[in-house]
Amino acid sequence: MSYFAAAVVRDDSGWTAAEVSLRGATDIDEVADRLRDVDLEADVSLLFVEADDAYLVILRLDEGEDLRVFGSDSAYAEESQLGALLVGDLKTSVTGLDGDDEPHPVSTGDEESEQPVVDPEADPVGEADLLANLGISAQKLLTLCTHEGMMPADVTAEICQVLGCADEVEELREV
Repeated sequence: MSYFAAAVVRDDSGWTAAEVSLRGATDIDEVADRLRDVDLEADVSLLFVEADDAYLVILRLDEGEDLRVFGSDSAYAEESQLGALLVGDLKTSVTGLDGDDEPHPVSTGDEESEQPVVDPEADPVGEADLLANLGISAQKLLTLCTHEGMMPADVTAEICQVLGCADEVEELREV
């Protein structure tokens, strides 16, 4: 299974980005250590792991502590060792945040469309509100991750646009 892992870290001077290798990581704490290593002094550290154009995992550390994890689909844990490492311990589905069982659909502007606008098979897990104080509410994150046709790279790009680090992450993709 192929993946792209981009860390974005924020300190007093703004956001910087770096690609992170997860090869050989044996547990989630080791992944968190690799994120810390990008910038030990960062106020906020985020790691976006996109796998096989199907799955997105976001890890967050605040001042190097309190690891929080969100996964776009629990199936990732069953499909790869990296998925099991990143989201295998997450048991809490987050689709019912606002009291219903389905994420809210995104308006595509084409009301005639017969296609569903959300992926009914996705089972997001973890802490969907991990980006809430950065401008991405839990509901917005869930909507992005379950919107039909949105690839993990698209979701990362949308989030990074809001955060103000889209150019830094895009530069990593071009290398």
